[in-house]
Amino acid sequence: MIRIIDEYPAGQKNPNLEPGCVVSHKIYDYRGVIVHKDSCFQGDENWYLSNHTQPSKQQIWYFVLVDGKQHVTYVAESNLVLDENVKNVIHPMINLFFSGYQKDLKQYIRNEIPWNPGSPPHSLPPSKPPHSKPPNFPPPKPPISS
Repeated sequence: MIRIIDEYPAGQKNPNLEPGCVVSHKIYDYRGVIVHKDSCFQGDENWYLSNHTQPSKQQIWYFVLVDGKQHVTYVAESNLVLDENVKNVIHPMINLFFSGYQKDLKQYIRNEIPWNPGSPPHSLPPSKPPHSKPPNFPPPKPPISS
């Protein structure tokens, strides 16, 4: 069964969604930041056929860094909306692909690092572990006097 939900007509573009925009998925209720966009579906046909929603391939598709997770999703534009939540997106690759955040525009600033999902970067950027505290080392022992 094919399920199409609130899809934009083919050829209509949503100019609000660009790399750096924070978005929410309409069906799966997650949020993230767009890191790259394709003008139409560029994924694997078997993956597409296994997708429960199977939205039109003839629309913009986005790679989204998922907030609070370590994975990236590939999502059709018809399944995304701008997220007005002002909370930061937490993802291990955020510092690799974005150089900052513009508060007035409520979006991340995409840098020049190319997105190539078939060739991931050699190493992930350093990230703080959640709820990190400085290490608690025992105090040094006083020197032994003779």
